Amino acid sequence: MEEYSVLYKISIWVLPILLGVTLHEAAHGWVAWKLGDNTAFNQGRVTFNPIKHIDVFGTLVLPTILLLASGGKMSFGYAKPVPVNFWALAKPRRDMVLVALAGPGSNLILAVLAAGFLRLVDSAPYFMQSWLAESLMMLLLFNLILCIFNMIPIPPLDGGRVAVGILPPAIAMQLERLERAGFGIILFGLFLLPWLGDQVGLDLNVFMWVVAIPAAELAKFLIDITGVF
Repeated sequence: MEEYSVLYKISIWVLPILLGVTLHEAAHGWVAWKLGDNTAFNQGRVTFNPIKHIDVFGTLVLPTILLLASGGKMSFGYAKPVPVNFWALAKPRRDMVLVALAGPGSNLILAVLAAGFLRLVDSAPYFMQSWLAESLMMLLLFNLILCIFNMIPIPPLDGGRVAVGILPPAIAMQLERLERAGFGIILFGLFLLPWLGDQVGLDLNVFMWVVAIPAAELAKFLIDITGVF
């Protein structure tokens, strides 16, 4: 019975991960293509077919490992990055911002759709209602987390590229230089900083403050405005 419970919990993550991370990358490629960069298009990546964007480790292996290790309680993942040649864009500085915003924007759209579809759960067959409601709620939360996390203004996250595109050139150049160290900074903030906080009795869970709590509050707002109570 316990194994069935874990498998059930894992099953409600499948749709959010598959749609969230792959459509995020598809949106980057589609907007870049529309703005003059054919790199992703020539590689067959300007498509909303999730299969084209799956990264074996990031989309399949990593989420599965995290789900099994946590008993179906948490997971994360990523899709194969879409190649973008920013210098092929019509207006590189402006268009870089638009391409970067497309990924988180797609996640926000998916979250809004999930909130809207929640109101239709009662119309589904009774035996599917519980699973469908939990899957849609996970789709809502996971996409909001992806959206907010990716908008953190640190390169190479989308928020970092947006910041580089809109800040004055002198400041943007300094921020752009952080790209090589960007993931190290993010990993430090997400994992090492909370651990150090635990050692000295301080709450330094940056992910909770910056991503999880705002995502939860935004989810409540979207549910309210789509008429689900």
